[in-house]
Amino acid sequence: MKSETDSRRPEGQIMQENDRPTLKTIAFMAGLGVTTVSRALKDAPEIGIETRKRVQLIARQVGYRPNRAGVRLRTGKTNVIALVLNTQDEIMGFTSHVVHGVSEVLAETQYHLIVTPYSHSRDPMEPIRYIVETGSADGIIFSRMEPDDARVRYLTEHNVPFATHGRTDMGIEHPFHDFDNYSFARDVAMRLAERGRKRLAIVTPPAHLTYYRHMVKGFFDGVRTSGGTGTILPGVDIDTPLELLRRQVEAVMRHADHPDGIICGSSAATIATVTGLESAGLRLGLDVDVASKQSFDILPWFRPELIVVNESFQLAGRKLAEAVLARIAGVDPGKLQSIG
Repeated sequence: MKSETDSRRPEGQIMQENDRPTLKTIAFMAGLGVTTVSRALKDAPEIGIETRKRVQLIARQVGYRPNRAGVRLRTGKTNVIALVLNTQDEIMGFTSHVVHGVSEVLAETQYHLIVTPYSHSRDPMEPIRYIVETGSADGIIFSRMEPDDARVRYLTEHNVPFATHGRTDMGIEHPFHDFDNYSFARDVAMRLAERGRKRLAIVTPPAHLTYYRHMVKGFFDGVRTSGGTGTILPGVDIDTPLELLRRQVEAVMRHADHPDGIICGSSAATIATVTGLESAGLRLGLDVDVASKQSFDILPWFRPELIVVNESFQLAGRKLAEAVLARIAGVDPGKLQSIG
């Protein structure tokens, strides 16, 4: 017996307003078989290009999305890329810029992006292990690399495609995109010296991260080349809570022999540093110069006197997405490494 709410679809009507479009929907609208539609959506070369374009246009118009459960049952793939990011990375927009870059690349593919956050207090292996054990992604992108990184070893042993923002130093070839932190620190140290700054200090990344080594080496090489002195600002790094960093900078800058040039490894740390030195009664650009990286054009608005070098996290996102997709396709990891 049929209820009042049960009704039959009129003949020829393929979908109702709340129905999810399927391959049959597209096949009906295109006047093609379901198998042909399926192959056209996958860009199969045996299907003519005009047919592929027409099918793909109809799919976009009706809002077709593959059923992930069905895809996984047929192929063993999820069509998902997981982006694992520390919640601290959201400061000054790191997360949003990387997500934008990754999404630009994935938009032209069948892959979808999921963002998996974790906090400083959690083991960074936890989200990686969860994704692998649940099979919830075909590839993983992650950051905050350590010289001997357990995540890289684990994913390599489990043969899971991945790409990293940053490098390791553990003898395992893997896809990565990195910024040239060595050249950044060396070059800005020399620029500060050209302005007559002789007592330089640097606010570094956390010491357990690989790029700490790159940045510190570049800094001291630049200091030696310029004939000045250099020191690592004690007790703080770019992950230090900003108010604590501000207070530490203020205390250091109240000494008679305070640094007259400071290099910062992040935009947020730079804002705290400038606020700290100004709280100590010093003038940016006159008593002390500050150089920093930035991921988007904000620091010159804050203080035009700053020396600024741009690092594009959106570019990093694009490079990482391209690398992980290529790794899924079987490209050698040694060919999927970039610095820029």
